[in-house]
Amino acid sequence: MSRKVVLYIAISMDGYIADEHGNINWIERHVETLEEDYHYETFFSKIDTVILGRKTYDQIVNELSPNAYPYKGTKSYVLTSKKEENQEEIAFVNEDVIELVSKLKKETGKDIWIVGGSQIAMSLVKENMIDEYQIAIIPVLLGKGIPLFTPFNKEIGLRLKSVDAKNGIIYTKYTNHH
Repeated sequence: MSRKVVLYIAISMDGYIADEHGNINWIERHVETLEEDYHYETFFSKIDTVILGRKTYDQIVNELSPNAYPYKGTKSYVLTSKKEENQEEIAFVNEDVIELVSKLKKETGKDIWIVGGSQIAMSLVKENMIDEYQIAIIPVLLGKGIPLFTPFNKEIGLRLKSVDAKNGIIYTKYTNHH
């Protein structure tokens, strides 16, 4: 069985992954923890590779999780044009995401998580390379910001696999029937 490329991401009800300033702190502000929610832990146990852009990486290590890299135990690929020294589990690469994902899919391992940002996700969407869309809908309308999807010239059929609701979040899982 080949590795799946999974876009696992949170969006506002009006389809934004970040506010107009690129911030995602609104996610935590609009989630009440009233019941146990293991969606993330279950998902994370099935991946061993993460791909993210430089802005997303900087936001994670500087703002969201400054004391501990949240993807420890996985191989991380940070797409950037800046030269930077690789770390133990983090590779800073100046590579086309399509080529990188094509190469990684041929290797053995668990699934590949597309963390963000939107340009990386949309490059893969446009090439129909996302195998599974796991989207958590946060109960907030932002009105403006960075959309998850931008216009593209293709129709991609998806099959609903599951829907679940916890703490006001609606978790959807769709598979691509390439």
